[in-house]
Amino acid sequence: MDIQWQKSSFSTDSEGNCLELAEVGDEILLRESDNSDVIIRTSRAKLLAFFRGVEAREFDRYTK
Repeated sequence: MDIQWQKSSFSTDSEGNCLELAEVGDEILLRESDNSDVIIRTSRAKLLAFFRGVEAREFDRYTK
């Protein structure tokens, strides 16, 4: 299966800290570019809920 991974334009290859997303059927896949063997599978609804939490700044404490 050919999976088309996408990363944010804010990610840089030099830092190796890229989070990549892909769509396969009904699932959204997530992986870290520097550990690409570990893949998290989730639904669109769960990912959307997470993104809404990010937009609402609910996770800011993890980035400090």
